Amino acid sequence: MATARKSTKKKISKNKSSRVGLIMILILAFIFSAFFYTLFLRPATNFKGEEVVILIPSSKANKSFVKNKIKSSIKPAQYTSFLGLAEWFGYWDHIKPGRYIIKKDASIFSFFRKLNGGRQSPIALTINKFRTTRDFAKYVSTKFEFTENEFLRFIQNQDSIKPFGVDDKTFMTLIIPNTYEIYWNVSPREFVSRMTKESNDFWTNSRIEKAQSLELSKSEVYTIASIVEEETNNNDEKPIIASVYVNRLKKDMNLGADPTIKFALNNFLLKRITLQHINSSKSSPYNTYKHKGLPPGPICTASIPSIDAVLQAEKTDYLYFCAKEDFSGSHNFAATAEKHFKNARKYQRALDSLRIH
Repeated sequence: MATARKSTKKKISKNKSSRVGLIMILILAFIFSAFFYTLFLRPATNFKGEEVVILIPSSKANKSFVKNKIKSSIKPAQYTSFLGLAEWFGYWDHIKPGRYIIKKDASIFSFFRKLNGGRQSPIALTINKFRTTRDFAKYVSTKFEFTENEFLRFIQNQDSIKPFGVDDKTFMTLIIPNTYEIYWNVSPREFVSRMTKESNDFWTNSRIEKAQSLELSKSEVYTIASIVEEETNNNDEKPIIASVYVNRLKKDMNLGADPTIKFALNNFLLKRITLQHINSSKSSPYNTYKHKGLPPGPICTASIPSIDAVLQAEKTDYLYFCAKEDFSGSHNFAATAEKHFKNARKYQRALDSLRIH
């Protein structure tokens, strides 16, 4: 009996020890979890606003730059945790340049994972109307890592852009106005490659067949569309205006497009094209009053409605058009020079009455 009682006491003692041990483990696990949460999982950001953008340029992807860049965005205790994670995972040896958006109250763990994994936030690039490659270069250089001069040097170098099927005059035919998501640290070559892909996707078999039916190349369609783009904002009239230029080309007539004179003179504020303007720009290949056929390239980025307007140009016998005298933005169209001159005189008188030169 005594032996049995001793055995029972030992079992009770062991059970108590097991329970104590389990409780200690749970306490330690809780302490560790709280410690881990405090250092890595609780909100770590230290900035006002909903987010902060961290830019790591390719030329500055080093330990010193990154540490200084992120220090002001993280609470001091979590900054130490970031440094610990960076050392543990060898982040300093493989820093990935790019544009990173950190949301308010992000944890240091999610913060680190984003930078360590190179999980960039792309730029939403909206391309609208640009008249010159310099204007376009200036715009995109404000969105990406490369500079305006770096981009211009690339697109003006024939050897650089020849693989993309364009030259420095036709480069803009690759640009289809739209909104694109592109990473901030793309190179000029990568950017042009992306625009080429988007252009190729845009030029479906259906669009190519329509161009061929007009006996025009994609580049030629785009160039006409750029003139249409400058002539009007009225999408309903664009197929009619396009028909005028297509008809003139077929008849081997000069296009006689006023917007090309503005481009030749690099003066886009002109309200009225005069004989003086035409003569002063006669040496320019963009002067479609003096030179037959299409200019060497587009005179602006052509919108999708303008490109499709050329591809779907209405079947008309119109060879002329001019703005209506009511300044509504619409146009009077004519098949004969006589009718056109009558329309033009009405418009010119309207300009004179307002003293527009």
